Formats: sequence, structure tokens, C-alpha cells
Amino acid sequence: MNDQTHDGWWGRARRVDSPNYDARPTDEVSLLVLHAISLPPGQFSGDAIEALFTNQLAMEQHPFFAAIAHLRVSAHLLIRRDGECVQFVNTGQRAWHAGRSRWWDGHAMQWRQTLNDFSLGIELEGDDITPFTKAQYHALAEVTQWLMVRYPALDASRITGHAHIAPLRKTDPGPAFDWAYFYQRLAKIHLDTL
Repeated sequence: MNDQTHDGWWGRARRVDSPNYDARPTDEVSLLVLHAISLPPGQFSGDAIEALFTNQLAMEQHPFFAAIAHLRVSAHLLIRRDGECVQFVNTGQRAWHAGRSRWWDGHAMQWRQTLNDFSLGIELEGDDITPFTKAQYHALAEVTQWLMVRYPALDASRITGHAHIAPLRKTDPGPAFDWAYFYQRLAKIHLDTL
């Protein structure tokens, strides 16, 4: 892939800086967590997701926003329905996306917590029931390939969903996310870059 990158910013993404990040405690980046988000719930497009991740969500625009406007959250990237990528946090920094969660690290043979410390978070604009678009899968595969080149500890076995790391409180990316199709796209892009 010949994208221009600069210090953890993907050259194909539109940059929108979030204040919701801090330094990673170590240089480890070895997990990718996939999320789904729509604001208001079930509605796509608009600027509410970007407003949430930049602490500018206007409570008066929708009743649901009053319950979440106080949150200080972010993800490294958002992939819109049309495949547009928006990057909020440098991949070398810790975004605030995983929350209370834990993950079985098969390489270390142990449960791990404080996943934001060593993970990357990608939000897909969507919900649990609406199929994601081909453009989203293509963009997700492209950025995942870039991340795996940038962070050698990250491989296909170290990609998970938010529901898998916080099953009692999260359901995303949900049953509408086609894991098999995503892995097919990722394998195709990997082969194309060899």
C-alpha cells in the first residue's frame, strides 16, 4: 500500500482531532476492536458522531443526546456508510473506546483488561440490524491491512468486536456484521499488496 502516512495518521482518512485521548503506557499495539455506532440510534449520516467524539454534541438536537453528551469517548477511526474514513486519534495514542472490558490473549495465554492501553478502535457507522455496506468492508480491510503493516503484533487473530470484549453491556458490531466477508476482503487486499 503506498498511502502517505504521518506519525500514525492514515493518509486516506479525513482528520478530525478529538481531545479524548492520552498516551499509551507502553508501545504495544496488538489488538483491533471493531465497533458500530449510529447517532441518533438507527439513523445514518449527519455530524453527530463527529460531534460526540469532539465533545460538541448538542443535547437539544435529539432527546437521546442528553443521555450521552457528557461522555468523553473516541475511536481511532470511523468508517461512514459510503466508505469515507475519519480519523480522530493518532494510532500511537490511546483512544477511549473499549470501556470496561476484557479479552483472552491467546498469545500470552491470559485474560487482559484495560484494553485501550494496547488496542485500536474502529467505529463503523451502523447498528446491529442493518447490513454494513461493501464500501465499509473495503475501507475496513484497507485500513486494517495498513495497521497490520504498521503494528506487526497485530494480525487477523487479534481482531475482535466490542460485544466479544464486553458481552454483558455491548452488542456491536452486531449480527449484521459479516465477519467472513470482512476476512475475505482482508485476505484479498493482503494478496494484492504482496
